[in-house]
This record gives sequence, C-alpha cells and structure tokens, in this order.
Amino acid sequence: SHDRSKKRKKEKKKKHKKKKSRDNSESGGSESDTVYPSDLLKKENADREEAQVRVSETFMWLDDLQTPSDSPFCIDRRADRANWEYKSLYRGDIARYKRKGGSCLGLDFRMQAVNWNDGGPEKKRVDKKPERYFCPSTRKLLRSDSLPALPVLSEGIAVSSDSYIKLSACTVEQGSSTQAPVSWVNPLGIYDRGTSLWLEGKGQLEVKGDQQDVEAQGSSSTLLSARVEEFNRKLRENPTDTQLWLDFIHFQVGLLTGNVPKMSLRAVLEKKLSIVDRAVESNPANVDLKLEKLHLCKELWEPATLQKEWKKLVFIHPNSAPLWRKYLLFTQSLFSTFSVSKVNSVFGKCLSTLSAVQDGSMVSHPPLPGTQEELLDIFLQQCHFLRQAGHTEKAVCLFQALLDFTFFKPDSVKDLPTRQQVDFFEPFWDSGEPRVGERGARGWKAWMLQQERGGWVIPSEPDDDDDEEEQDDSEIKDKTWPKWKIWLDVEASREANHWLPWRPDKTKGQSEEDCEDPDRQVLFDDIGPSMIRVDRPDLQLQLILSFLQFLGLPGPSGKFSTTSSSNILLDDLTFLEEGPDPERPLTSYDLPMAGICAVGHMTFLSDCRRQAGLCKAGEEFLQNVLQQTLQLISAQDQAAITLCWLQYEKLKVLRCLRSGNKRRLKSQGKRSKRLAKRLLKEPDNRSSLALWREYAHLEWLLGNLEEARKVFDTALGMGVTRGLNDPVLCNLCFLYAQLEVEQALNSGTVPTSKAVYILTKLAEGAAYTPFSGQSNPVTVLKARKAYEQALLSFLPEQITGSNARAPKKLHRMSSLVGCFGLFQYLTMGIDAADALYNRAIQKLISWNLNSEVTDGSLRRPKVFADWESVAVQHVSLLRHHANTSVFPLSRLRLALTDVLSLLPSSASLWQLYLQTENRYHSAGRARRFFHSVAKKTDRKKQNKNFFFFILSFFNRIRCLFENATATEHGAHCPLLWRMYLNFMVCDGNAERGSGIFYKALQAVPWVKGLYMDAVQLFPERVQEFLDLMTEKELRLRVPMEEVDILLED
Repeated sequence: SHDRSKKRKKEKKKKHKKKKSRDNSESGGSESDTVYPSDLLKKENADREEAQVRVSETFMWLDDLQTPSDSPFCIDRRADRANWEYKSLYRGDIARYKRKGGSCLGLDFRMQAVNWNDGGPEKKRVDKKPERYFCPSTRKLLRSDSLPALPVLSEGIAVSSDSYIKLSACTVEQGSSTQAPVSWVNPLGIYDRGTSLWLEGKGQLEVKGDQQDVEAQGSSSTLLSARVEEFNRKLRENPTDTQLWLDFIHFQVGLLTGNVPKMSLRAVLEKKLSIVDRAVESNPANVDLKLEKLHLCKELWEPATLQKEWKKLVFIHPNSAPLWRKYLLFTQSLFSTFSVSKVNSVFGKCLSTLSAVQDGSMVSHPPLPGTQEELLDIFLQQCHFLRQAGHTEKAVCLFQALLDFTFFKPDSVKDLPTRQQVDFFEPFWDSGEPRVGERGARGWKAWMLQQERGGWVIPSEPDDDDDEEEQDDSEIKDKTWPKWKIWLDVEASREANHWLPWRPDKTKGQSEEDCEDPDRQVLFDDIGPSMIRVDRPDLQLQLILSFLQFLGLPGPSGKFSTTSSSNILLDDLTFLEEGPDPERPLTSYDLPMAGICAVGHMTFLSDCRRQAGLCKAGEEFLQNVLQQTLQLISAQDQAAITLCWLQYEKLKVLRCLRSGNKRRLKSQGKRSKRLAKRLLKEPDNRSSLALWREYAHLEWLLGNLEEARKVFDTALGMGVTRGLNDPVLCNLCFLYAQLEVEQALNSGTVPTSKAVYILTKLAEGAAYTPFSGQSNPVTVLKARKAYEQALLSFLPEQITGSNARAPKKLHRMSSLVGCFGLFQYLTMGIDAADALYNRAIQKLISWNLNSEVTDGSLRRPKVFADWESVAVQHVSLLRHHANTSVFPLSRLRLALTDVLSLLPSSASLWQLYLQTENRYHSAGRARRFFHSVAKKTDRKKQNKNFFFFILSFFNRIRCLFENATATEHGAHCPLLWRMYLNFMVCDGNAERGSGIFYKALQAVPWVKGLYMDAVQLFPERVQEFLDLMTEKELRLRVPMEEVDILLED
C-alpha cells in the first residue's frame, strides 16, 4: 500500500508539470501574437466539439441521455476484426433507406453514370406467364369430372366455344349502341377504354393473376363441392348403400390431388376414417366397410392394435371365407409378428372354423354360398405357403392326409362332424402305415377294417434302391468356393433331394431318434386342424390335379384353374427365362408354363435347373401317387390325368434339350419312351388319340423323325374316319402338319407337300394312307369346301339364345380353326389365313359377350383357353411368315394389340408382342399400349403383364417396378420383388437394392427364395440373413455351423 501511494504522488507531479508548461507556452504566445475575434470563435467551437466527443466516447442507453441536445452517437476507436475478415460491413450497421429511381442530380448523362451496387440481390419482377397444359391449375381442371367453366368477359358475355376465332363485326354493322365512346382524347373512337383512360391520365383496376387463379380454383372447387353435396344427399336418402359409401371414401383421394394441395395424407386418412365410421354405424353387419376401415387404419394404428381388431372381426363373421382369406394375407405379410408356425396355426384355425360352419356344427352362423370351393382354395394356399417357406415336408403331408381323408374314409365315420372324423383319423396317421404315394399304401378304410378284425403285420420288403445317402459324400463340389456360395449350393441340393417327409423304416429297426433333421418329421398337430371335407366329384378331381401340379405335372387346360390368390404363388424364375424356341416357331406354345415352382425346384438367381424332373425318390413317389389316384376317379378323368402324365415326360425331355446335355437327354428319352409305351399298352388307352399324339411328339423331339411319322400315321389310320367333328383328331393332325412345316423350314425345302396332304386327308374323312407324292388339286378344293362347311357349323352367322349347340361346340373349335388356317396359309397364302383367324376371333368375341348375359361364367375357363389358343395360333403364324418372307410388321403388331386388348392376361401373347416390338426399337409406343391395357385390366391380372413388359425395355424400369409393387396384388407377388431386387443390384445400386430387400420383407416375409437371392447379391451379410430366417422359422436345412463341419471333413 505504501508503494502504491508513492506511485500516485509521482503521477500527480508529472501531470502538474505538463499543465504548467502548457500554460507558460500559451502565455508566451499571447504576448507575442495578436488575438482576433474570429480566432476566439474557432476556439469556442473546438472546445464544444471536444466536450461532445469526450462525453460520447462512452456507450450509454438512449434513455439515459439527460438533454435532447446530447449526442446520441458514439465513436468506437477499437478496430472491428469482422471488417477485415469479411468483404462488407455488417448489414445491421448500415442504415436502411429506399432509393427512388436510378439517376443522380448534377451528372452529365452523356458522359457520366453511377453504378448503384447495393450488395443485395435485386428483386426480380414476377411476370405472370401464360398457363400451359402441364401447369398445376390446368391439371386440376383436367382431373375434374365435369367441363371447366368458360372465362367471362368484363361485360358478362361468355366466350364462345367455337373451333375458330371469330372476327369482330364492322362499325357499320355494330351500330351506334356498340361504338366506343368519343371524347377529346379519342375523337375517332378507335381507342379502347384502357387507352382512353391512360391518355386522360387515369388508371383502371387491374385484374391480378392471383385473382384469376382464385376464380379458376373457385369454379373447380364449386364442382367438387357440388359432388360432395350430391354424395351427402344420396347417403342421407339411402344410408344402406354400401357401394355408395365406398365410392365416397375413394372420392377423398380426388379431393387431395385436385383442390386441397396443402392437405396432408394423414389428414385425408383421418377424414376417410371418419366417413367409414359413419358408414359402419349405418351398416353394422357389412364386412366390406369394416375391411375398408382396417385397410385405412394400417397406416394409423400400431400392429398389435391392428391385429386385435382383425381377430375381433373374424370372430364376429366366422362364416365369411373372403374375410378369412384377407386375414390370412394380413397375417402372412405383417413382418413384425410373422413366424411360420403362427401363420400355419391361423390357417388351421380358419379351415377348422369354416368346416364347422359347413357341416352345421356352428349353429350361430349358416354357411354362405361357395364355402366348399373356398375351403379347398384356402387349403391349397396353405400348402403353397409352406412350400415357399421351405417346409415342403409339411405341404406334402397335408396333401397325403387330405387324399386319405377324402377317398379312403371308412363308412362308419362319414356321417360324423368333421372334428370327430379328424379324431378318428389321428390313430391311423400315427400308426406308421404307408400313406398315399408310399409303397404298399392301402388307405385309412382298409386299415380301420383290419384293426376291427385284429390288425395286421406289415411284411418286410427288402429295399434294394438304398442310394439315398450317396450324395452326402459329395455335397461340397469345390472347397475353394466362398462359404456363402457353398451354403447356397448345399441348401439348394438338399431342397431338391430331401423334400419328402422322413419316416422310420421299421424293417431296418429305425426309430424317430434316428432322424438327423427333426424338421423332416411331420406331427399330426401340424396337419390335423387343416382337414376338410371334399364331397363333390369336381372338387375331388381338382384336389388330385392340384397335388399333381404341386409335384410338377402340367395341368389340363380348361379343367384346372389356379386359385384366386395366384399372384401370391408366382415365384418361378424360369417362367420368364424360358421363352419360345426359335427352331420351333409354331409348336413352342404347346405346353404353357404356370409360373409356380414345383416341389424340389426352388431356384435362386442365376441358378440353372439342376434336374429335368424330381429326384429318384421323388419320381418313385410321383408314380405311386398316379397309380393310386387313377383308381379313384371316372374313366374320363383317368384319361385326362394319364395325358398329363405323358405331357410331364415330354416336358422333361424339353428341359434336357434346353440344357444341351446329350447324355442326360439320352437317358431321359429312354425312360420316357418306356413309360409311354407301357401306358399305350393298357386296354383303356390303346384308342386314345391324345396319348398317341404325345408319344409321336416325344419321338419327334428326340430326333427320331421316321419313328414319329410312323406313330402319327398309325394314329391317323385308327381315327381319321371320325372327320372334322372330332377335336382330338384335329389337334393331332394340326400338330403333325406344324411339325412338318418346321422340319421343311429347317431343312430348306418347300413346306407345302406333306402338311397339305395331312390336312387334306383330315377333311376327306376317308381311309388314311401315308404320304407318297403331291396332293391332287381337286382333293384340295374339296377339302377347302369341307373345312368351310365344318367351320360354319361351329361358327353360325347368328348366335342367339335359341341356338343351343353353338356354345357347346365353341370350346372345341381351336384345333379346327388351326387346321383350316394352316391349310389356307399353305395353299392360298397369308392373307386368306389372316382373314379366317380374324373371322373366328370376332365370332368368339360376340359369343362371349352374349354368354355374359345368358349363362354367366359356367364355361368361361374352357372358352377362354380356346380363345387364347386361337389367338396364339394366329399370331405365331403371322410371325413365322414375317421371319421367312417379306411381310409388313405393322400387320403383326396390329393383330397383337387387338387381341391383347381382349385377352390382357395371356402370358404367351405378351411374349410374342414384346419380341415383335423389340424389332422396332421403339419403347414409347409399346409403353403407351401397355399403360392403356393396364388401365382397363383388373388389378388381379396385371402382374404377368408387368413381368413381360419389364423384361423388354430398360427405360423407366424402376418406375414400372414401383408402380407394380404399389398395387394391392403386386405388393404380395414374390416373383415381382425378386426381379426388382435383382435389377437394382445388377444396375450397380447395391445400397438401394438393400433397401428394396427390406421393403420386400414387409410384403412377402415368408418367401425363402427371396432370402437366397439376398445371400447371392449381398454375400458379406450372409449370417444376418440366416439369423433372420431362423427368427422367422423359415426352413433352414444347412446351418452355417454345419458348413464349417463339412469343410473340415
């Protein structure tokens, strides 16, 4: 403190010395200088400024100023670093002002100018541009249902809607009443009103563009509000009209896109939900409105709440099969709660409940019409669900159990309710007796009769074909492969060979503990709740045909129709890869593909089919099923199934031909020929021309042309006298002639001789002799006349309700039209054949329209198959002619577009259309045509259209995939998602492809093939996918730990 006081004294002394020296200097100067009054005034001003500056150097608030004369500004002598760091001053430190104009006073405009650079961007003048057709306001008017209001002139006269612009009338014609007002600024009356006002220095009110928009929106909103009022009025008058309620709900989407652009999607959903609630209050028993409510709440509610509401709905309406079907689809596609065992139990609950309704056990709810068909349809859907999830053993056991439960039921239990019949069936299933498809199967009825007599002992049968374990030694083909590739190969191999359920062989002393894979054993609890009663003969035949198609047999056209949920079953990648054979342009469409994977043929991307048919045990199982089921049906149905059996053998030969493996083709050909000869030796099949046709075609495919011709000639010698009225004979001759045309084309000879001879002999109906030379021109003329008369009997000029025979014959006319069309092509040319096919298709169209009114859809599958067959014959013949001679492709495209507009769900026609359009290199035309067909087509039938359209054009493919998967039925199509995933990854966008995979899991989480595709496309995440499969209980035959063990061995 003492030191501080010393320092203060020294500073005071220094200040005193400075002041003293300043005073002395001033007094010295004053003595020598003269003082003027102006100097005194300057000194006062300087002292005043110095005092102001001294006060203003300190910051203070504006309210703290003592007097108004005090300076409100201050001088900040500290440097501002921001001025050095940035290029301009802070905008808050610059006073705001508005400059009027861009001129400056005092400048010579000829030589000087000022650049007013304000630093801020100039405001652009917004000039209202003329509205075009793509503007939002114009699109709103286009979306509106009624015509937009015409703009109105200021005088209130509406603008004329003439197709030309009228010129205004002359002044003489107009008269004095319509002349412009004359004034001192407009003495001649030639100026309009706006110009006159401007000359007078006045202005007029301008109609702003915003006001015009408001008027346009007002007119369109008036139309929509009128529709809303109309809906409300109709619903008040008739609140029980369910379809009107649904239309009003769907109308809200139009309000969102048309006139309420700021309205969010959630607000629209809530508005639609409020309308649904009002509809349900007025119609509490309606199922469609409740389904619509659940569909809307899918975006608003939690999954647990949504599932609870679904359970409540099926509890209230247990007899509604369509409701159960939608509930099953909801349970399958809800990824958060999905598991295979849970969905399988829901299937069992559904089938047992509907069975109780059908047999009258559930008294509270009567059965609805069509319950039996729906029961079988849902059962087939469950079998394919298990197959797609990898649990093929359970699916096969379901078919085995239902066949035993249907065809081998003891008479003593037939009158009992379904639940009690299932209780009696359980001991048979657990007894270890051979089942349908197994060697020595006798059936439930025979077992129960023997049990009543004291039981029997199964004799031990030595099994010489014990080579099931041979493939275990060579499961890994190459140990240098990556582990994910080894897993894919072993998993697919076991999927193809181990799809049959495992049962202990008592003759070898095996027990249930000897099974290495417990999932191969199927318990009765997994299949018991799904047992249903199939009493009608047509449904029993459909059950057998469905099982055979499940095992890989092609189904007969017109007799077996796929389930209504066929989009869920589409999962076969070969459906898109195997197109028509260019060496067989006319006969490539003999066996159309169904698009559904057979058991044992689950494929992943870039995986070729491992074998033409099933494994050795699977082929034996299939033959046992065929032999055991043929005894249970009528003779006519036996012939149909035997034909499918022979077509299956031909299909295996075709697959061997496509693979190019000659050794496999030779061995498969021997087996198929041996089976065909054995079937033809049976007494019931010796006179079957359909079987002779398939056997001859089989020989032709194997390259044995002379042997095939002998078979064809033998068959024609047996049945050619039947004439043109026999569709089977016409079909045989048509195939024979087509094969001869193709063979002549491949060998380079003239194709008219043999084919014309065959078709001429068919028309004659006389005894047949093999071809030896040229045909007689007279016989050709007689044959043409016979064809015309026969076709006239099938296609009368007037098809009326009284003409009863015509509709019955129409479904058998495709082979006759094919023979006559090919005959006309070979003898007269393509124009005559084209005219014939056009006439036949027009007659089919007219009959189809009449049948919709008269007999509904009783024969619709057969007529549709026949119609499609005629169209495919027509287009394939035109395409064949275009490839072999000069022919305008526009005629071929016109024929395709016309028939596809009528048959948009034909896969064969779409393949032909896309192959034709690829030659034009014009994707725009094909895309427009596709969208026009898609708008007219039912949503259920659009999936195949999307597939074939996506395959051909790479432009806008992702948009097509998005549109397809956004539809209700496309979202649950496995094949569509697998194609989308493959496209995104192959396009180089792996990250987006990963998002597509997880998006697909939200829609089809049960499809095992999707996970296998993901393993191939994202191999670094293989363990993640396997864990996901295990969590969702999909069938995993080879865990990754087992792959490690196999690699060590």
